[in-house]
Amino acid sequence: MRKSSTITALGAIPFPILLIGQNEKIAYANPSAISLLGDGLEGRTFVTVIRKPAINFALDEALKHGREERARDRLSLGGREMSVMCTVSPMPADPLSELPQGGALIVFEDVTALEEAEAQRRDFVANVSHELRTPLTALSGFIETLLHAAKDDPVARARFLSIMEREAARMNRLVGDLLSLSRVESEERRRPTQTVDLSAVLNGAMQALAPVAEARNVSLLREGEAGPKRVSGDPDQLTQVFSNLIENAIKYGAPDAQVRITLSTVAHEPALRGAALKVVVQDQGEGIDAIHLPRLTERFYRVDTHRSREQGGTGLGLAIVKHIVSRHRGRFRVESEKGVGSRFIVYLPLA
Repeated sequence: MRKSSTITALGAIPFPILLIGQNEKIAYANPSAISLLGDGLEGRTFVTVIRKPAINFALDEALKHGREERARDRLSLGGREMSVMCTVSPMPADPLSELPQGGALIVFEDVTALEEAEAQRRDFVANVSHELRTPLTALSGFIETLLHAAKDDPVARARFLSIMEREAARMNRLVGDLLSLSRVESEERRRPTQTVDLSAVLNGAMQALAPVAEARNVSLLREGEAGPKRVSGDPDQLTQVFSNLIENAIKYGAPDAQVRITLSTVAHEPALRGAALKVVVQDQGEGIDAIHLPRLTERFYRVDTHRSREQGGTGLGLAIVKHIVSRHRGRFRVESEKGVGSRFIVYLPLA
């Protein structure tokens, strides 16, 4: 390849690329490499730019022994940590190229997203396994007891069967939430086309949860604007969002208290760049420490693991809420103060 065609070709490749001479100095850096590593690369010794033993070893092998090497490492560039896969290939001598004495070609590939996705997959599998192991272990133990020690004890049998029923129901809820989360994630990029009356959705969710509220002596108060309020949305998914938020407020708020559901119109919501409907579900519970707020919508994240499991929570509810609201091009926010309570806020674009 001629010098001009070499530079033209390497400059058009979207991956960061460096040409390294036999003296280990950078002979050429394409625009992507300059964007990644900064200006003034040409003429510098490679080790002064990147000090990573694995990458430096791969370059040494390519220059001295003519072997192609691959090295994976983490770089801290521009205040950002990233994982890169470097492919170092020997280049033959060519008097008409950028490397008249020969050298090496280094291609950088950003694999940060792949590593993060793999880490999330591992965490997800580990969390699901852990969530299922607890009820399965309990069920196995009770079954063994009923088959042997308690097979003729009607009192123990009734108690154990009640616990087994509860654990089986929790597993069923977990599987249901996992399927729901999977469906929501698969549809997240498809915008809903129906028009929905958000007032009717809120009223339906409140009516459905009235027995749950009554059992805890909690009053459900509907406040704010009345009358039809329309958004573009999926009625089933929006019902799932507000049922989840209201049920959480009933279960984790204070007993003998109030849960307020407020609907209002916002003339201009900056995050949505237009008019929006704002729904606030407010409880009178003990509140959530600020350190937990950024992680509330993570899968299986719980502020109080023991209490959540006692209440039948799967740790997936707010993750589902976040994805549904995202599908509706809305915004979801949580505000809380210890000793005062929590406010779960949903913004949806006005139809």
